[in-house]
Amino acid sequence: MDGSFELTLQMIVAVLAGISAQVIAEYLKVPSIVFLLIFGMLLGPDGLHLLYPQKLGVGLEVIVALSVAVILFEGGLNLELRDLGKVSGSLRNLVTLGTLITLLGGGMAAHWLGEFPWSIAFLYASLVVVTGPTVISPLLKQVQVDRQVATILEGEGVLIDPVGAILAVVVLDTILNGDASPSEAIIGLSLRLGIGASIGAAGGWLLGLILKRASFISEELKNLVVLAGMWGLFGLAQMIRSESGLMATVVSGMVVGASALPEERLLRRFKGQLTVLGVSVLFILLSADLSIASVFALGWGSLFTVLVLMFVVRPISITLCTWNSGMNWRQKLFLSWISPRGIVSASVASLFAILLTERGINGGASIKALVFLTIMLTVFLQGLTARWVANWLQLNRHSGATGAVIIGCNPLSRLIARLFQERGESVVLIDTDPEACAKAEQENLPVIQSSGLDIKALEEAGLDSMGTFLAMTSNGEVNSVLAQRAAEEFQPPRVLAVFPRDPQDNGVTSKGKVNQAFIPQLPIKSWNQYLTEGQVKLGKTALKEPGFAFQRAHLQALIRSGELLPLLVERESSFQIVPATDNWQPGDQIIYLLHDPRPKLLKRLSGASPSSRLALEKLPEVEEVPISAPVSGSAIAQMTNPPQQEVLQPPAPGLKVEG
Repeated sequence: MDGSFELTLQMIVAVLAGISAQVIAEYLKVPSIVFLLIFGMLLGPDGLHLLYPQKLGVGLEVIVALSVAVILFEGGLNLELRDLGKVSGSLRNLVTLGTLITLLGGGMAAHWLGEFPWSIAFLYASLVVVTGPTVISPLLKQVQVDRQVATILEGEGVLIDPVGAILAVVVLDTILNGDASPSEAIIGLSLRLGIGASIGAAGGWLLGLILKRASFISEELKNLVVLAGMWGLFGLAQMIRSESGLMATVVSGMVVGASALPEERLLRRFKGQLTVLGVSVLFILLSADLSIASVFALGWGSLFTVLVLMFVVRPISITLCTWNSGMNWRQKLFLSWISPRGIVSASVASLFAILLTERGINGGASIKALVFLTIMLTVFLQGLTARWVANWLQLNRHSGATGAVIIGCNPLSRLIARLFQERGESVVLIDTDPEACAKAEQENLPVIQSSGLDIKALEEAGLDSMGTFLAMTSNGEVNSVLAQRAAEEFQPPRVLAVFPRDPQDNGVTSKGKVNQAFIPQLPIKSWNQYLTEGQVKLGKTALKEPGFAFQRAHLQALIRSGELLPLLVERESSFQIVPATDNWQPGDQIIYLLHDPRPKLLKRLSGASPSSRLALEKLPEVEEVPISAPVSGSAIAQMTNPPQQEVLQPPAPGLKVEG
């Protein structure tokens, strides 16, 4: 077989296996690294003999270097600086003190339990101080934990990767050059971090400036400009000082991400796709190159080394680094449990194994095997149990999140806010209109006069911990944009908006993570006018199993006629805004508005006051479901699609359905 085609086939097999592993992991909702490791070892020389990464030669090192640069740049790009500010103390401690604790603890465990020489033991510890962002990020997407905890884990994973890689290089240099003093090692570490950070900051600022000013560059080409610029910064830093390129990529990603680019969403999507491809290929190649026999040859001492790293060193590090953070014991316990190692540890360990072997130093293969054993144990034990641990510790953001942030201070918004408030749940209104805000304040409703696009205003409103975001201004397209932004930035459990149905949607009433609120094509101006003029009643009805089909059909008929607007649903102690696609169930408590167009004089004669505060009541127009006898399927169909101007027959005796 031709040599070039054989190498091409190797890459094709790696890509196919990597993407297949990603698809399976996505379907089963588990960390993708689980299947990447399995597929890699299965296809390698110890398995089906389809992949031989060593045939790539130095090309494997090139693939590793460029892929890791993309991965770290994407991690820096996705770091939310506003969230990092809230946990900056704990995060700074983890990147500094935590790194030192892991280095010392892991080194001592590897020496005393794994029986490695001190130099090799500390080289292993320097390789596993990092927690992989390529494992953490997918894990946190599947396990929606407390935002403060998620920010610390994501920040630690991204920021500690270049620090750990550079630290490992310093330790390796010390081993290869035995006469190096500790002061020289510290100076080397500082130089690499400083040079990388400086080049990354300057280059990231320049990239951001080019993307903003160069309007002649198309959106598709801008993504490639960023890719080329990022690799250029990586290469420049590496030329000036070896291994400083990793720090340059992280810092440049953070600077570009903070530049408020108009194409930021497309850029993140492009870099995210490259990261998935890079991680997939790298893990397949590196795990295929792993000798399974070398892992089993490590013995029980190495297994105990990894367990000590997980169950002793990590909890000590978290306890000390978050001592004055204000976090509770549940949050700290989850942080102690989640510290999976990833692609940077695997790739650097693979390169170091080659370098040590070339220099005639024993331990290269053992170090690589021990690092991969650490990756496997942390990923399988921690990654696969993360959801269960989060639920047990009650850290799942979706499980207990209540309250609402509502954009718009119109009468309908204020009514919904009052209902949340009466329920005892937090609610905050946001609007730019000072007059509308004043009316909300008169009703003792928390209100912020600002734009719904203002991230600081949303933070002040507490959207981080709220269960619902609702955009219901009078402009449907604006509502859709506001809701999409809130979903991307804060990821609340429920994101709803009042927006017109797109004719291309074929009846689908959602846009990505945003659900349509209340009913399709809600005439919000009309209902606000009804509220202002006192032409509504506020009702509550319970859906019961006996007669449920008739009751639901009756409600739907009132909704279609424009007489009834469902607002909120109470289901299993949950209090939520009704989405347009909601499938009502027996046991639901529906709070609604009923249009009451009677003249004001008639209302006053009946004892009602237009200015009186709406109170929940059971309304006969809704509770008394008119059903013809005998009951049949045609009766349900008739109620679901009532003919125009039809007068429903009086209810038969015994067929009055009450909520």
